[in-house]
Amino acid sequence: MRTLGILIIAVAVFVAACADPAANKPKATTSDVTNTDPANTQANTASAEQPKGELVELNSENTKLEFTGSKVTGKHDGGFKTVRGNIDLVDGKAEGSTVRVEIDMASVYTDADGLTEHLKNEDFFLVSQHPTSTFNLTKIEADPAKAPDGYTVSGELELRGVKKQISFPATIKTAAAEVTVDSEFSINRRDFGVNYDGKANDLIRDDVVIRLSIKAPRKK
Repeated sequence: MRTLGILIIAVAVFVAACADPAANKPKATTSDVTNTDPANTQANTASAEQPKGELVELNSENTKLEFTGSKVTGKHDGGFKTVRGNIDLVDGKAEGSTVRVEIDMASVYTDADGLTEHLKNEDFFLVSQHPTSTFNLTKIEADPAKAPDGYTVSGELELRGVKKQISFPATIKTAAAEVTVDSEFSINRRDFGVNYDGKANDLIRDDVVIRLSIKAPRKK
């Protein structure tokens, strides 16, 4: 009986170590950016030059961007220390507003120092050539199934020099004091050219969990 108990514990530990953290997370949809909608381009440019609504600042104090990557033997948590941008909040609502975000890729951190430095080189983020990543919102649509605060967020994400149209779910609240956004989903790293050359790449799972949390105060 004692041997059986040890075997069960060993199996449980093995399964836990190999579990995919992205397995139960909604997957973001990605597609190539073929023809950028002029209306969206104009909206993002206007947001940067002449806001249509109330500008809500995004910075490292009110915006957290974290991730979890995994391989068959375990997982690693990390994120980015420096994130900046703004929300052009139109009429106090999510719909019709625009968002611009810039991520300092050199500010990446993880739970292992060696991994942090590895992520910065050519095997992963290639920070020397692509020091920043950007996200420009193109559309926010209410999700009736997750009313009143559930939305589908769509925009152009540029990572490692690869630009994709991406859509993901989010919970958004625009209260009088602050704008809050919470989202957790997975993206496929290979969609953005994040590949580790060699056999080791096959041991790294393609899907990476992304966690976004914003609690940005309004100036009113």
